[in-house]
Amino acid sequence: MPNAFRLDERVAVVTGAGRGIGAAIATAYAEAGADVVLVARTREQLATTAGRVRASGSRALAVPCDIANLAALSVVVEQTIAEMGRLDIVVNNAGGASPRSFLDTTAADLEEAFHFNVTAGFELIKHAVPYLLASGQGSIINVTSVFGRVAGRGLLVYGTVKAALAHLTRLLAADLSPRVRVNAIAPGVIETDALKAALTTEIRSHVVAATPLRRLGTVDDVAAAAVWLASPAAGYVTGKVIEVDGGAQGPALPSELPDLD
Repeated sequence: MPNAFRLDERVAVVTGAGRGIGAAIATAYAEAGADVVLVARTREQLATTAGRVRASGSRALAVPCDIANLAALSVVVEQTIAEMGRLDIVVNNAGGASPRSFLDTTAADLEEAFHFNVTAGFELIKHAVPYLLASGQGSIINVTSVFGRVAGRGLLVYGTVKAALAHLTRLLAADLSPRVRVNAIAPGVIETDALKAALTTEIRSHVVAATPLRRLGTVDDVAAAAVWLASPAAGYVTGKVIEVDGGAQGPALPSELPDLD
């Protein structure tokens, strides 16, 4: 059974791989035997993640890229094939949107977030699919969010685009079956370096109390799910959104947005 979780001789592309969840997924894939193509905007962060991948004995290819530039995504796939010779796994992890009250939110905010969180992932997948089909073990994993399911103030844009990504996952699973599996991970409150900067003692206590498992999630919690979904151990799983949220049934982060007058 342990071998069912191995990713030997596979090549994975991970976006947003410079830090946080993306870096943790890339490192975990390397530890499971995969070679990893790292995509992010910041060269220095990519270099750090690449060092961790290589320390596990796997190959790493760093591709500095802003995924919002759709034309660059075909280059990511081309470089992957040129350098690695194959492509088996795509992880669409890059994404996000800032919380904002509804009256301060514009249509442009929504369209920009949709482009970044949904359209860019769609475009990368479109270029990758011929190689995933040729792999015979192709797997796509989209990182969405528990806020694509639960409602909270200030999260209209973020929650909407993450819900769209979750349903894109289900629809792609139908379109690409049976040769390519497509799943998503919906993290809850994950203690990334970026979140730590905003966590006060009061906010941390609120999140812990609102989470049945009584702790914040870690990037390794998400990475473990990503390894499983990409591996033969999940060979009968497609079209699913796996929630890694400590059992939270509502927004665990507090909101200070007031009622509208």
